[in-house]
Amino acid sequence: MADDLKGRTALVTGGSRGIGAAVCRALAGAGAAVAINCREQIGQAEQLAGEIVKQGGRAIVVAADVSQREAVADMVERVTAGLGPIDILVNNAGIAITRGIDDLTEDDFDRTMLVNLKSVFLCTQAALPSMRSRKWGRIVNISSGAARGAGSIGPHYNASKAGMEGLTRGYAARLVKEGITVNAVAPSLIETDMMSGQPQLISRIPLGRFGTADEVAKAVMLLVDNAYMTGQTVALSGGMAFN
Repeated sequence: MADDLKGRTALVTGGSRGIGAAVCRALAGAGAAVAINCREQIGQAEQLAGEIVKQGGRAIVVAADVSQREAVADMVERVTAGLGPIDILVNNAGIAITRGIDDLTEDDFDRTMLVNLKSVFLCTQAALPSMRSRKWGRIVNISSGAARGAGSIGPHYNASKAGMEGLTRGYAARLVKEGITVNAVAPSLIETDMMSGQPQLISRIPLGRFGTADEVAKAVMLLVDNAYMTGQTVALSGGMAFN
C-alpha cells in the first residue's frame, strides 16, 4: 500500500502510543500526512512525529482533549491549516478505568462515556464537512471485544464501546452515498500499556498470546483501503469467541 494515500490527510486521536502510534506509522507508511492527537503525552507524540518526518513523511502533533467540543473544533482547524483537510479519521482515544460493580462510581461512568464515546461523536461531526465536500472519507473507530463480550475492565467500558459501534453503524448508513465509509476495529487483549501487568489474561486467548498494536493497525489499513466495506466491525481476538 506504499504511497496509496499520498495527498490524503489523517487524524489519529490518542495517537502518541500503543495502538494509536502503530496506526500513525502505518498511515504514514502508506503516504498519508498524519496529525497525531494526544492529551498529555506530548513528548511521545513529538518523538513519533519526528520519526515519521525523518522517514520522509509529513506529521504534526495536535494536543487536545477530544471530549471537549471547542478543543475538537480548534484541533480540526489546526490540522487543516498544517496538513490539509481531513480525509481519514481514526477515533482511538480512550480510557480504561478498571472497576468491579461495587466500586464503580458515577464519575467513572461519566468520564468513560465522555472520553470513549462522546469524543467519537465530536470528532466525527467536526471532520465530516471536509469529507463530504470532497465525496471521500474513511472513519475507523477503535472499539473492543468488550462491546459484545464480558471484557476485563467493567460494565461502564462495555457500554462505551457498544455505543461506539452503534455510532459506527448509524453514521455508515447515513453517509453511504457520499463516498464516506465508517467502520470499527474491535481488538481484545492487545499488548499495550492498558494490558501491562495482566499476564494472567493470556490463558483466555486460544492463540496463546496477546495481539500486537501492529496487527490492529493492519486491520485499520484494510478498512481505509476498502471503499465497499462500511458499517462493519472487524474483530481481532486471537480466537476468543463472544456469544
